[in-house]
Amino acid sequence: MKRIAILGAGESGVGAAILAQKEGWEVRVSDSGMVKQQYRDEMEANEIPFEEGGHDTEQILDAELVVKSPGIPEKTPVVQEIRKAGVELVSEIEFASRYSDATLVAITGSNGKTTTAMLTCHLLRKGGFEVGLAGNIGNSFARQVAQENYPVYVLEVSSFQLDDIGAFRPHIAILTNITADHLDRYEYDERKYAHAKFRIAENQQAEDHFIYCLDDPNTLQLLPEYDIKAKKYGFSFNRKEGSVAWMENDAIHIKMNPDKTAFTIESMTLQGRHNLYNTMAAAIAGRIQGMRKSNIRESFSDFRNAEHRLEKVSMVRGIEFINDSKATNVNSTWYALESITRPIVWIAGGVDKGNDYSILEPLVSKKVKVIVAIGEDVLKIHHAFSRKVDLIVNTQSMEEAVKMGYHLADSGDCVLLSPACASFDLFENYEDRGRQFKHFVKQL
Repeated sequence: MKRIAILGAGESGVGAAILAQKEGWEVRVSDSGMVKQQYRDEMEANEIPFEEGGHDTEQILDAELVVKSPGIPEKTPVVQEIRKAGVELVSEIEFASRYSDATLVAITGSNGKTTTAMLTCHLLRKGGFEVGLAGNIGNSFARQVAQENYPVYVLEVSSFQLDDIGAFRPHIAILTNITADHLDRYEYDERKYAHAKFRIAENQQAEDHFIYCLDDPNTLQLLPEYDIKAKKYGFSFNRKEGSVAWMENDAIHIKMNPDKTAFTIESMTLQGRHNLYNTMAAAIAGRIQGMRKSNIRESFSDFRNAEHRLEKVSMVRGIEFINDSKATNVNSTWYALESITRPIVWIAGGVDKGNDYSILEPLVSKKVKVIVAIGEDVLKIHHAFSRKVDLIVNTQSMEEAVKMGYHLADSGDCVLLSPACASFDLFENYEDRGRQFKHFVKQL
C-alpha cells in the first residue's frame, strides 16, 4: 500500500487525510502543535493515525508522498529534511486536483480574493452550475473532492497553497492584485511573493483563461516575465488597451468578442471601488462560462458578502461600527478607508508582516480623526501616523479598543476595525478578532 504523510492537522491536512484514505493510501498525519478537538474527533472516527506535539521525522521520510498544509513555512526543519531526502512534497490543492476532473476556477491575489471567489460561486450557481466553494475559504478542496466532488469548483487559493503545486491547472485563473503581504514567509522579498501568486497560471494552456487587473502596477510590471499560454482578460476602472471590463457612466461594461453588455452599479450590493474590481473579475469568469447577462445582473443585486469584510455591525447613538477584520494587510485597509465617507475612528494593529504604511498616509490625513492601536506592533503605527492624526491611543484587548473607539467617536462618525496586520498576538485568527469586535459593540 502507498504511504502518505500529511503535515498539519487543521482543515487542510485532515481534508487531505480523508481523501488519501478514500483513495487507498496508508495515511499518517503529523502536527507540531496540539490538534483541535474537532479534528481529533474526526480522525479518530475515521481511524486515521496521527501524532501531535512534534514530528517523527523517520516515519515521515518513509512516505512516498508528503502533503504540506499551507501554514507550515518552507524553512521549518521537517520540511528541510523532506527536501534533503528527495521525498515528493506537494500542497493540499495539488493533491486534491489529482483526484478531480472538475472545471477549476481559481482566484488568488493579495486583496479581494475571498469576495471574488464568493461572488463567482454565487454567479455560477445562479447560472445553473453545480459548484463547490473551497480552498482557503470554508472546507478544504481535498475534503470536498472526497465527500462531494462537484463538476465545478471555485477555489480561493493563497500564495502558501500555490507554493507547492506541481500540475495544478485551473481552467479559469483570476489574479486580483499583488501588494506586499506575508513578506515574512518570502524573506521580505516582494518578487518571491509575487512569483508565488503567478504560479496560478503556470500550468494553463491555450484553451484556458487568465483574468487580471490592468490597474495593478505590480501585476503589469511582472506579467511580461511569465509565459502565460492562457487567453488573457484585463479589467480596469477606466477603459484602456486590453480591457474587456471597465467602468463607464456608473456601469460595468464588458466586451468579449463580439458581445458587449453593461451592468449598472446602482443595484449592486457590493459598493466601493475595490468591490467594482472584484465584480468585474467575477463577471468575466461568468461570461467565459457562458452565463446569461440576466443571471449575472440578478446575482449582483442579491449577493451577500462574507463576514468580517467591511461588515456593517451596528449603529450606536449615530456612530456606525464596521468590522473589516479580514483586512490583514495595508492594501486591504487602504480600500476600507477609501470606501468610507464618514469621519473615522480607526482600530488598527496586530502582528506586523513587514508593513509599509506610507500608502495610507494621504487617506489617514484626510479621513481619520483618531487611531486606536491594538496589539504588539503599536510602535510602528505611532511612527507612521503620529503627525497625521491628533491622537493615537494604545489598547491591549478588543473590549478596551471598542470602548475607547466609542468614547472617542462623535455622532456621524464611523468606528472601523481594519487592522492592516495579522491577528495572532491577541486572537486565534481574524475571524476570532472580528467576532470579538462584534460582541463588544453589541455590549455598548
